[in-house]
Amino acid sequence: MPTKKVLGKNVFVAAIDRVNYIFDNFPKIYVSFSGGKDSSVMTHIVASEARRRGVKIGLLCVDLEAQYRLTMDHVAEMYEMYADVIEPYWVALPLNLRNAVSQYMPQWKCWDVEKADSWVRNPPKIAITETHKFPFFHDGMEFEEFVPAFGKWYSEGKPCACFVGIRSDESLNRWRTISGGRKQMSDGHKWTTWIGDSVFNAYPIYDWKTEDLWTFSGKTGLPYNKLYDRMYQAGLTLHQMRICQPYGDDQRKGLWLFHIIEPETWGKVIARVNGANQGALYAQESGNVLGNRIINKPDNHTWKSFAFMLLDSMPDKTGDHYKDKIAVFLKWYSDRGYERGIPDDGPMDKSAPCWKRVCKALLRNDYWCKGLSFGQHKSEAYEKYKKLMRKRRSEWGII
Repeated sequence: MPTKKVLGKNVFVAAIDRVNYIFDNFPKIYVSFSGGKDSSVMTHIVASEARRRGVKIGLLCVDLEAQYRLTMDHVAEMYEMYADVIEPYWVALPLNLRNAVSQYMPQWKCWDVEKADSWVRNPPKIAITETHKFPFFHDGMEFEEFVPAFGKWYSEGKPCACFVGIRSDESLNRWRTISGGRKQMSDGHKWTTWIGDSVFNAYPIYDWKTEDLWTFSGKTGLPYNKLYDRMYQAGLTLHQMRICQPYGDDQRKGLWLFHIIEPETWGKVIARVNGANQGALYAQESGNVLGNRIINKPDNHTWKSFAFMLLDSMPDKTGDHYKDKIAVFLKWYSDRGYERGIPDDGPMDKSAPCWKRVCKALLRNDYWCKGLSFGQHKSEAYEKYKKLMRKRRSEWGII
């Protein structure tokens, strides 16, 4: 297992060294900027180095529409502050995003031109709203598709680095992003990851603690997102403060903050996306409402019969989507020793299959069934996948 290695320097000096390495070795550089505390500190460091060298960098902000006004005010502040050294890419395009608080609208599209009258806010003048700006873009593209496609486009085939402000102590997945032994790196630097073509992600502040970020802000006096002040006033600890689009599987836990911090924004958020108010009420609760932590089956039901009851209660389109996933899940294990079917009960981790795991995914509205070891489809491939699954389910006769 990878272990931490003491470098003999403080995290600020180490970050400066990493940033200099990127500037010395990559002709194309851009920053992925969300307006959060991590990406703000990283942007300050990278943009300051660009200014010192007299070069320009790209600054990419993917605006997801349903975001705090304070966050977008800070984004605008940063774009203005570093206007002399950035190529601005403030993107406000119709992207498909996860909506984990509704089975009737499991995805929603930010900046949907057909819903312009109910947008949470209007895009700023600087924003890129024309879909033809990027040759790779198509309406309803997934956010997860757009980001790597932008990097490939921006690189122009040259060695390119994207600065990403993630830190390894935030989550196990982020730690794995840094420590993963099988990934391709630039010159063996574990704080870099090859993401395809000529593009690498670079994580210059991966070893910073939350306290380091605020020490940087306090000592430099540079702008930060004032939303964090409001979060502190609302009772959140330093380590609970996160900024992201509000309707995702993990992000829905923070929905309750909207009506406290920005009530005027909250009213528009409720009207914009189906299920937002329910998510705010129940995302913190344990139990069956949103499948958090402990779940229970009704009396006189097995976990399998409960799963079918849940599927029958869903809108047809959503239920059919889940049936495709469950069919593949059952077929995979049928070919690997479970010819008579998977157990009804069992562990909730990914060590073994059981119908209780299926119920957990359904209750959590886990649309891409990541709890059943699936990944997300690319938007353009999804319709082909649906046609294929109709044929396979008929052949398998599983569900």
